[in-house]
Amino acid sequence: MSILASSSPLSCLRVSSSPVSKPTTPSPLALLRFRRYASTSTSTTSSSSASPSGITPDGSQRLDWNTFFKLRKARRRWQVAFSALAMLASGTGGAIFLSTGAADPVLSQIPLDPFITLGMMVLGFSALGWLAGPSLGSAVFNMLNRQWKRQITMKEVEFFARVKKNRVDPSASGASNPVPDFYGEKISSVAGYRQWLKDQRAFNKKRTRFV
Repeated sequence: MSILASSSPLSCLRVSSSPVSKPTTPSPLALLRFRRYASTSTSTTSSSSASPSGITPDGSQRLDWNTFFKLRKARRRWQVAFSALAMLASGTGGAIFLSTGAADPVLSQIPLDPFITLGMMVLGFSALGWLAGPSLGSAVFNMLNRQWKRQITMKEVEFFARVKKNRVDPSASGASNPVPDFYGEKISSVAGYRQWLKDQRAFNKKRTRFV
């Protein structure tokens, strides 16, 4: 009987005499620290998730319209400057080349005064330099502003699409109602574009008035 009593499952159960621990309330200082931590983490998460308005998804700075028009105007200046330099260089080089007598066989076949023919040839060399200037100026400008090259191309496509959509029909133009900047070449700012739109509307109103 003593063996059965000791091997009984009930004999293995022991009642714990230690008291049950009650949940402790946090102190006011701990609550204050927790609130500060929660507010700091929330502000950090929101600032990291929001992207700035002037930054593109790839991390580069976004090109706005005013900057686009400024860069477009600067590129035009580079093109004109290189056209002038190329015209002078090619004209001078052509004059030096013709002064060596390399064009004498051609001069004998043209029924004009040799000085007139030589002058026309020099002008031809200068014209070639003037035509090659914009390409050289654009190449130098793109090299100096390579960070804007892709965005300038995208802005130009959008800009010319807007010009094509909003420009007037040139068939109704006349001496008293000329077409106001059909290709939008004079637009150099956002304010200039708005003025261009007003000029297009004024042209249409004037056309319908006389039709």
